[in-house]
Amino acid sequence: MKRILILLITFGIANVLVAQQVQQVPLIEVEGYAERKLAPDEAVYLINLEEKALQVNGAVNALNKKTQTLADALKKARIKDYKLIADNYSVDINRIYRSGTAKDSGFVARQTLRIVTTPTNEDLQKIADAIQGIGDMSYNLHFGVSEETRKSLENTLLTEALKNAEAKARLIGTTLALSNLKVFYVGMDQSYIPQPKYMMNARPMLAEAADMLVQPDDQTISRRVYIKYTY
Repeated sequence: MKRILILLITFGIANVLVAQQVQQVPLIEVEGYAERKLAPDEAVYLINLEEKALQVNGAVNALNKKTQTLADALKKARIKDYKLIADNYSVDINRIYRSGTAKDSGFVARQTLRIVTTPTNEDLQKIADAIQGIGDMSYNLHFGVSEETRKSLENTLLTEALKNAEAKARLIGTTLALSNLKVFYVGMDQSYIPQPKYMMNARPMLAEAADMLVQPDDQTISRRVYIKYTY
């Protein structure tokens, strides 16, 4: 017990000494920043499906049937360049609350479908028509920058942000006659991911623009770093 207490005290004293040493080190801190403005290269129709039944198989089969109906409708429309992706499949007890009491009433199956294509796809209207043709499906349409594009720019943005910080540090050093600048600490923020632009139940908008391409606004991807220099 005494050994543990001694170790804790020693560790605490060491931390205090290190903190004091850091405070005594002359530092300048700069921020580096880089960004790219990109036109969205991905259009995603997001569809949330839900089916209820007294038995698990009934809910699951109804959900699978609706998914297959959509897949068949997309094929029948001969839509080009798209992917139909199923995510977040779940089956839960359908629990109903009334007057403060809970009652189980069968099961509910849920699934998220994504139809992924490009904003320049001439078949955007056909996709909307295929979804609406099923009758009881609602959807959100959003435009964004694909994960593949974001990843391809990660190293480029990081390099540019670091160079931006270095240029600022050199300017400070030259202006204030500080010599022998050395990197003491490097920190960075997570890459900024722009929020996609949503259009809920976009059928009216697409219907009016059936003969032209949708042109969403550009989005900004950025990277920010923080560097401390000693001198």
